[in-house]
Amino acid sequence: MANINLERDGLRDGMPRDERGLWRPDKDVGVPNPVFSWPPKPIEVAKWLKNYIWPFNVFYFIVVMITWLYLTPETSRMAEFRAGWILEIYARNQVMLIAVAGLLHLRLWTKKAQGYQYKWSLNWMSKSRKFLWNDQARDNMFWSIASAGTIWTAFEVLMHWAYANGYIVYADPRAHPAAFAIILFITPLWYFFYFYWAHRLLHTRKLYRFVHHVHHRNIDVGPWSGLSQHPIEHVFMYACMLLHWVIGAHPINMMYQGQLVTFGSIMSHGGFEDIVIKDGVTIPAYGNYWHSLHHRYFECNYGEPEIPFDHLFGTNYDGSPEAREKMLARRRAMHGN
Repeated sequence: MANINLERDGLRDGMPRDERGLWRPDKDVGVPNPVFSWPPKPIEVAKWLKNYIWPFNVFYFIVVMITWLYLTPETSRMAEFRAGWILEIYARNQVMLIAVAGLLHLRLWTKKAQGYQYKWSLNWMSKSRKFLWNDQARDNMFWSIASAGTIWTAFEVLMHWAYANGYIVYADPRAHPAAFAIILFITPLWYFFYFYWAHRLLHTRKLYRFVHHVHHRNIDVGPWSGLSQHPIEHVFMYACMLLHWVIGAHPINMMYQGQLVTFGSIMSHGGFEDIVIKDGVTIPAYGNYWHSLHHRYFECNYGEPEIPFDHLFGTNYDGSPEAREKMLARRRAMHGN
């Protein structure tokens, strides 16, 4: 990136960047969920609820309903492990994964349809020996398709088999709509809670060295990077679906959980803050700049602001110069230098 000159290359275009050209928004980053604030802040809570529900969680709910109604085998077929219905679910999951990650990557990274506008860094996909085939994009696609799609399907297949055999007793949404809706509402929050602790565990010395390092080879992230993980890490991530066995949630709730892990990982690593539709018109990319700082500095922002464990344990980093000094001091203390 030494060849990039911000002025010469037209990157001083109103995008909020630091002297290295890295994205640094002129707004608060990683603000804790106002639900946990005291004294209560009802206006902020109302704004958070709106953003929490619309548009992405509504879109994900529509997707899971279509999946359940039209793209899931009949429950009676799933009482035994047979190749036919398992391959149907596998093919459906892989098509959805490839479509979401592939379309985002094609527009933003291959065609570079909006150039550097709203891009977190000035780097594109890397050609490096640390990646399979010396190619970051191909490496990320391999881990996402070969491992994530397979392990996601394995957990879903196990759960459908348990439902079909009566090992999971669940309430019909038509008879208990409130319970169904509450579980849907908390499903993303459950994953944020679970993700923090699973992620901290993956950052312990041995698990990082043998497992989590595969994901962290991606310092500059794109849509395929979100699921570019070691298979053991995929087991960690998708195991959150097992909660729905314990609480007796409907299969729709379970499938919603698996799709949130998949689509959320893809979208949150997109590499862009917003997607440009046309001049002056943008939509949020569901990007997660706060998590991108974790990829750049490793020992910060382990979770998500919705469940503010990072603020509680002092590992939050918002990208500001003041917070960066505190974060670097913490890293030096951790590593003894």
